[in-house]
Amino acid sequence: MINRLIKTEQDYEQALSRLEQLMDAEPGTAEMDELELLTALVELYEEQHYPIGPPDPIEAIKFRMDQLGLTRKDLVPYIGNKSKVSEVLSGKRSLTLTMMRSLNKNLGIPAEVLLKEPGGSFPEEVQDMEWNKFPLREMAKRCWIPKLPDIAEKAEEVMRDFIAQAGGLEAVSPALFRRSRGGSRYNPKTDPYALTAWCIRVLTLANQSPLTVKYTKGSIKLSTMKEIARLSYFENGPLLAREYLEKQGIHLLVVPHLPKTYLDGAAMLMQGGTPVIGLTLRYDRIDNFWFCLLHELAHVAKHLTASERIIIDDLDLRGHDAVSEDKIEKEADEMAREAMIPRKVWEKNQIKGRATAAQVISLAEKLKIHPAIIAGRIRYEHNNYRLLSRYVGSKQVRKHFSESWPPSETC
Repeated sequence: MINRLIKTEQDYEQALSRLEQLMDAEPGTAEMDELELLTALVELYEEQHYPIGPPDPIEAIKFRMDQLGLTRKDLVPYIGNKSKVSEVLSGKRSLTLTMMRSLNKNLGIPAEVLLKEPGGSFPEEVQDMEWNKFPLREMAKRCWIPKLPDIAEKAEEVMRDFIAQAGGLEAVSPALFRRSRGGSRYNPKTDPYALTAWCIRVLTLANQSPLTVKYTKGSIKLSTMKEIARLSYFENGPLLAREYLEKQGIHLLVVPHLPKTYLDGAAMLMQGGTPVIGLTLRYDRIDNFWFCLLHELAHVAKHLTASERIIIDDLDLRGHDAVSEDKIEKEADEMAREAMIPRKVWEKNQIKGRATAAQVISLAEKLKIHPAIIAGRIRYEHNNYRLLSRYVGSKQVRKHFSESWPPSETC
């Protein structure tokens, strides 16, 4: 009689042999007690040494086809064209989540079998999401996602992994998946999927580089923004601004815009409350950089909340009728202007459209800011962007962010 754990193959063979002898044991006898004990010991050994893997999903599909009398042609609505069906059944093409969901719904094949995960289930679907509308090839080109030959078919899997890098769906603001965005300068020509991808990329970079200082709500005031504006006085001012903000617990990240996003920057709030400022530098000018930075910082100071965690800005829309009544954007504009050039100083100096270079440089020196900020203000107020072109710092910002620009094409 074996009454101890089975530890070797020899023990196992002996146990199997003894089981055969006990198969006719009568209930209530010592032989039946031995049979029950031995059965439990054999099962334990087999679980440890001969685990049964999950059923093969392709074999499960074929088995279901046999049960229902289906042909390969009958699988086309669930898998794709005849070629895809053939490749899937021969093991040359892997099942996608879309295929699995369809096979589960229409043929009743369990999710855990299709996923090859005991107890597994499909991820919750995102309402109205069309995964293949994301600019997948451009994202792969920039090494944001893997370069796959059949990337469009695996759009959901690829994008879910991409979102996971940002902290998962729960960490990404629901506003990213809405078509309308109140409180933002949002160009109606924008591709919402491209914009969403850009925002998630910014959040991913922030998530991958946690700051050592925790942001204190209310710590950014007008006086703080004035200090930051004065960093423009220095040649490496953009990098100094990034360092300054990191010490305030705020991310400043540069991510070039995707096609059809018409985007200068955005202010976002991570799930844990850390603010993120994302800039695109689509206009490589010093005046544009500082205004956009301070505009987004004003949003951080005044407008980001747990319920409004993202504000998008196309500054080309600034001053247009479409946003003339947007109080949030007007307030951010005014705060940014005041931080760079106080209203009283601007009105007192009365610099006009025909301002000389000497006047621009003189006022900039007085305020200890870059002359490009003065020149940019004049150009905007007079709606004449041919003025003072030599003084707005063209092609002087991206060079500071060489790790971001140009977009990477080598993974």
